[in-house]
Amino acid sequence: MSVTLTEAAARHIANFIAKRGKGVGIRLGVKTSGCSGMAYKLEFVDEKFEDDIIFDSHGVKVVVDQKSLVYLDGTELDFVREGLNEGFRFNNPNAKNQCGCGESFNV
Repeated sequence: MSVTLTEAAARHIANFIAKRGKGVGIRLGVKTSGCSGMAYKLEFVDEKFEDDIIFDSHGVKVVVDQKSLVYLDGTELDFVREGLNEGFRFNNPNAKNQCGCGESFNV
């Protein structure tokens, strides 16, 4: 099981952690929400929990709770710029459908 970052995503996250001045890494999870059933959660991690699973990707720690890992296994988090827009893109092989806005998915 794994969750990875592209080099662009790792660089973007590392820059934000440096600007914050603290942080262990980034937490990736899922929650019930959105028009397709589940939505991604992304937040900085200042401390790890006992049941967290940690992946190191391009020097950045990606922290995932055990419940979310079932839905996120194999996911690659990318950071993309398209014209004037920029943001994270979740490349999740478990997602069967995504809503039109890309904010939620189902498995």
